[in-house]
Amino acid sequence: MGKTLDNVYKHQSLAYKYFLYLVSVALIVFFFPKGGKFKYEFQKGKPWQYENLYAPIDFSIKKTEVEIADEQRSLLDNKTDYYTFDADVPGNVKKALQTDLEGFFAQSSYPESQQGVIMTAGLEVIDSIYGVGVFQDLPTSSSILLVKNNEARPLGANSFMDLPESKKRVSGILSTKRTPAKEVLETLIIRTLEINVFYDEALTERALEEELSKISFTRGEVSEGRLIIAKGEVVEAENFKILNSLKEEYESELWRGDNYYFILLGYTILVALVLIMLFLFLKRYRTEIFQNNNKVTFIFVNVLLMVLATTLMVKNNESYVYVVPLCILPLILKNFFDARLGLFVHVLTVLILGFVVPNSFEYIFLQIIAGIVTILTASELYKRANLFISVGQITLIYIIGYFAFHAIHEGNLENIEWVLFGVFILNGLLTLFAQPLIYMYEKIFGLISDVSLLELSDTNSKLLKELSEKAPGTFHHSLQVANLAEAAANEIGANAMLVRVGALYHDIGKMSKPTFFTENQITSVNPHDDLPPKESAKIIVDHVINGIEIARKNNLPDRIIDFLRTHHGTTLVFYFYKKQQELEQEVNEKDFRYPGPIPFSKETAILMMADAVEAASKSLKNPTYGIIDEFVEKIVKGQMQANQFLNANITLKEIEMVKKVLKQKLTNIYHLRVEYPE
Repeated sequence: MGKTLDNVYKHQSLAYKYFLYLVSVALIVFFFPKGGKFKYEFQKGKPWQYENLYAPIDFSIKKTEVEIADEQRSLLDNKTDYYTFDADVPGNVKKALQTDLEGFFAQSSYPESQQGVIMTAGLEVIDSIYGVGVFQDLPTSSSILLVKNNEARPLGANSFMDLPESKKRVSGILSTKRTPAKEVLETLIIRTLEINVFYDEALTERALEEELSKISFTRGEVSEGRLIIAKGEVVEAENFKILNSLKEEYESELWRGDNYYFILLGYTILVALVLIMLFLFLKRYRTEIFQNNNKVTFIFVNVLLMVLATTLMVKNNESYVYVVPLCILPLILKNFFDARLGLFVHVLTVLILGFVVPNSFEYIFLQIIAGIVTILTASELYKRANLFISVGQITLIYIIGYFAFHAIHEGNLENIEWVLFGVFILNGLLTLFAQPLIYMYEKIFGLISDVSLLELSDTNSKLLKELSEKAPGTFHHSLQVANLAEAAANEIGANAMLVRVGALYHDIGKMSKPTFFTENQITSVNPHDDLPPKESAKIIVDHVINGIEIARKNNLPDRIIDFLRTHHGTTLVFYFYKKQQELEQEVNEKDFRYPGPIPFSKETAILMMADAVEAASKSLKNPTYGIIDEFVEKIVKGQMQANQFLNANITLKEIEMVKKVLKQKLTNIYHLRVEYPE
């Protein structure tokens, strides 16, 4: 049982990776839209590269969204407006006119025969006016139906009038009649007229919805066995529509029944292959990252987020799939790790998404090109302008790529979907979210970015200020080492900002007992003179351990603490070791050796060389170029013979380049000035 538990503990890191791998595969397949994948790839304007294609089933030719939208727009533009006729209004108007005329006749001297003529003329005018009716508002539509007595009948363009127009019409009608008291009759009729035709919005909308519901989403049928397209034939507009209809029918039918499990199995295998490539890349070329479960989790979380965002967009509105800022992925991974890893993960993520996005070739091409541009242009993100410039270039690549594909598919620049330009701009704006996202990831995963390194390199920070006050000599030494290490890192293409920050903090452990280190001794009194060599060595060695404790209390990132742990590797405190040998023959080297570990990166190796060279250079008297050259060679050679660089991914050529920079910098530091006369 004990051995079993030991094996579990030994392999728990690997077990976690297996678990992460399986969960990631399951989640990605779960995110995928539920549908099969058409087995043929085709593009408008390109030749059909497969054998003659015959219809495998009966299917309908579906109209495109543009065609359906045009039909809907046509119905909206030519919709019929419905108006209702109030039949009670004409009778009420007649009664009101009769009453008014009777009152007029009572005060006038017109004989009864003329009164009858006037009354008849007035009623005829009202009948004429209300033959069609008086509209509340003049219609603007060309198609009008008047609902009268539950019967809808069309009206001509000039057959309707509103209240002002009807009042004008009264005068025209009366002018054709030989009627006494025309002026009085006209006044009374105009006063009694009322509106009786009203726009029926509910009926109009109901009729429009009924017409819209009659729109067919298909146009024609394709029978099983019919030749759809021959090999080598160019996919033109009509064939393209038929192929798209077959593709939709095929993918919707394929997911049903027992096919479901086979499709699920296929997706699972393909996604599993892609993710296993990522694991193999990390294990082979990024061993440090592979061994760190936190960093592996960080990479997989970013991949899953991009897949989730894209698949959600495909399910909701695939036309806006480019809104998802996929270039955030290489941007963030390059910021925390390196460009090669960022591009590799980006390409694998794009390949996964190629299973589900429409126009997969176009999508994969544009996203890979945009990812390459991101890797090539995005640098020094702590400079705000650089991110804006990079995002601008990414957006431009999307726009140029869209133009090129549109020209290939359509053969012209007509029918460009200008809304896609807004989509690409929105993609660029969302990519700017990389900056706050980097800060969030730093806090969640304990990683460190260039922005944080820039903040840590500020010599006015609390910890460095404390170092300058308690151990000014060590602070000055750290500044010198930082300059040497940064120059060397730039020479061999290492992370100069990281090594500079590591150099600034590498000796903070000396703050515990600053006077026990020569650079902080301002008098000739050396406290080591009163201590045995073994105890002195312990104080010197302990500055590494003390530094790690101080760094952890001040929440320094682990990548910076690595410099504290490795800057002396497993070397000897040689001076006190030799003094102890003078006192006794049998000396335990372990008591005089730093605990390690040895450097495991280019940056930590550079710091070890720069630190040793700068510290030892203080003992040089009257240095010349030859003395400096021999001095640097001796120190670095001693470190190499002690196997201090075995775990660091630094080559012999790069070590030679570092030595060259160190010699040049020390020569500049110790360059003798001309002695000025007093």
